Amino acid sequence: MTTGVELLVKCVSIPETGDSVELYIVDTAGKETLSEACEKMWGEPSLLCLIFDLTNEQSFASCSHWMERVRVHCQGLQVPGVLVGNKSDLTERREVQASLAKEWAQSQGLEYHETSAKEMINCEAPFLSLARAFHFLYQERCETIQNLSPG
Repeated sequence: MTTGVELLVKCVSIPETGDSVELYIVDTAGKETLSEACEKMWGEPSLLCLIFDLTNEQSFASCSHWMERVRVHCQGLQVPGVLVGNKSDLTERREVQASLAKEWAQSQGLEYHETSAKEMINCEAPFLSLARAFHFLYQERCETIQNLSPG
């Protein structure tokens, strides 16, 4: 459980390419009081990993607020990313249905994943999605640069 702001680095291998991507993750735990400091660390994010609690409808509802904040920093550009519903192991306490979360994620241009950090179920899938998205962006930019080169 994050109580403040944490900066994490995670190296993710992309199996089909043999490449790997280092993800620099700013974990804010959704704390409003820390948002200004965090936004300065974000700069212009390349990717977005938005996590909510499947057992708390308010947690899901606040995702719209965080998406707006990201959009402000990205000046309206689409930022690839994932929406992650956590605590999938607590099925009897679930308040947010997968279909609703998936539909919202798609409307925002995000991939949707459900995980259980406690049970370590599906926890690597969102990171692999993020790494693939970043790798794709990187490849596109390399091609653009190569096409600009004379000869």
